[in-house]
Amino acid sequence: MRIDVNALPAAAQYKLICSTVIPRPIALVTSWSEQGGDNAAPFSYFNAMGEDPPILVLGIELRRDGQELKDTGINIRDTGQFVVNLVDEPMAEAMNVCAIDFPLGVSEIEQAGLHLQPSECVRPGRIAESPVSFECELMHWLHVSPRRYMAVAKVAMMHVRDGLYDPQTGYIDHSKYKPLGRYFGRLYTKEHELFEMVVPSLQDWAAADK
Repeated sequence: MRIDVNALPAAAQYKLICSTVIPRPIALVTSWSEQGGDNAAPFSYFNAMGEDPPILVLGIELRRDGQELKDTGINIRDTGQFVVNLVDEPMAEAMNVCAIDFPLGVSEIEQAGLHLQPSECVRPGRIAESPVSFECELMHWLHVSPRRYMAVAKVAMMHVRDGLYDPQTGYIDHSKYKPLGRYFGRLYTKEHELFEMVVPSLQDWAAADK
C-alpha cells in the first residue's frame, strides 16, 4: 500500500507517524520562567541525536487552538534552558499527571507528587525521582512547520541514579533501569525482553553458509 503522507491532513499524518515509529522514549521536561515558576511536561517526540557534543532533540507543538506555544516551549525559547528527565515504570502515573493542562502558576510537579533538586548548569531543576536527567542548553530553535518547532540542545550535565551506571562497561545497567516507552494514543509500554545480535565482519558473513 502506498501512502502519500504529505497529502494527508495533519491529524492523519500524526497517527501514522506515532503508530509506526515506536516505542519512543519519554522526556519529562522541566523548565522555568519568572512568570510561571517551575513547569513540567512530558514529550514523546524526543530522542538523542549524537555525541561530542551530546545532542538531544525535542519536537514542540502549539496549543490545540494553534495560536501559541505551550508553556514548556515558551520557557525553552525564552530562557534557552531545560532539563530532560527520563521516565521509568514507577513514574508512570506522575508523568501522566504532568500532562494535564494546569493553569499558569500551578506546579505540575507538586500536583504529581514529584520533587525538584537543583541543577548544576541550568536554572530549571531536575526531578529527584527520575532515573536519569539531562541538563540541556538550547543550541537551535527551529520553526519546521506552522504548528511545530524543534529544540536542538547540548547536554551540559547528566545525572544518573546511584547503582544504575556500570563503570566497567560504560553502559546503564538495564537489569535495574526500567524505562517507560510511548506507543500511540493512550498506549505505553514497559521494557520488553531483550536479545542480543552481533554484527559479523564482512569476511565472516561471506564465509557463512547461505
